[in-house]
Amino acid sequence: MGFRNVAVMIPFCRSPAEADRVLEVMATHELRRGENDLELFVMCEIPSNVILAEDFARRFDGFSIGSNDLTQLTLGVDRDAERLAHLFNERDPAVQWMIRTVIERAHHAGAKVGFCGQAPSNDPAFARLLVEYGIDSISVTPDSFLEVKANVAAAERQLRLPA
Repeated sequence: MGFRNVAVMIPFCRSPAEADRVLEVMATHELRRGENDLELFVMCEIPSNVILAEDFARRFDGFSIGSNDLTQLTLGVDRDAERLAHLFNERDPAVQWMIRTVIERAHHAGAKVGFCGQAPSNDPAFARLLVEYGIDSISVTPDSFLEVKANVAAAERQLRLPA
């Protein structure tokens, strides 16, 4: 088709072997990472994506943290179950460890990390946390863009202050 500005996002990729199979199938359709500027990203929504971040980073240009699924699968909580909804918490220490760890490991391997989820739009402190962790990009809802942008800018300024 001639596109030169396409990035492909692979969801729910459970293992490096599965990633290899996805990449093989894409290659049969002339879609290869790096060719014609094609970038490939993997959704980080499964604990195995964090645990094996370096392996995934060798196969993809970056990660997009899908915080709803990552939270659900880290805590074992169905976010749609009304009786368990109070247990679904992106600020849980285990979820925060997952987010911080994938950012650190991905960056160490030279991969970018974005964040896809409602938390930074709803919670300014969460957006600041992501900045502290070193996130590369944050997806936000249009109605919260200006507020989140201001929160991120403030957090970035604060991080540059000498201790």
